[in-house]
Order: sequence, then C-alpha cells, then structure tokens
Amino acid sequence: MNEQTRSLLIFCLIGLVAGFLASLIVGGGGLITWLVSGVIGAFVGGFLLNALGVNLGIRNETLSQIVTATIGAIVVIIVARIIA
Repeated sequence: MNEQTRSLLIFCLIGLVAGFLASLIVGGGGLITWLVSGVIGAFVGGFLLNALGVNLGIRNETLSQIVTATIGAIVVIIVARIIA
C-alpha cells in the first residue's frame, strides 16, 4: 500500500469517527452519514478553527484532527438540518 492510499484511509477513518461522535451529540445517522458528515466536517472544522484563530492545545495530532473534524461535523449536521 502506497503512502497516498494509506493517508486517504486514515482520513476516512478519522472522518468516520468524527461523524459518529457528532451523531452522538446531535443525534441520528448511519455509517454512510457518519462518513460523509465527518469528512466534510474535517474541512469545515479546519477552516472555522483556523479562521477564528482557535488552537485546541491538544498535543496528539490524531486526537486533534478527530476533535476538529467532530466540531466541523456538528456544524455540518446542524446546517443541513436547518436547510432541510
């Protein structure tokens, strides 16, 4: 397995975990919903935290990415519910 494939799998796994955690907080969803909301949430969370200048202060990089993606996934789920 090359480095790009491995990075993509790790990104999807982080998105899946983040989507699951977000669904525990705001409710609902299944496996595909967790994955989609988590992956989109990773981009949204990264953008929001960077734009607001927020530093989570978490030294573990993977945990920091999961928390960032979870925050973004919560925002994505709430906005999707408002639109729908």
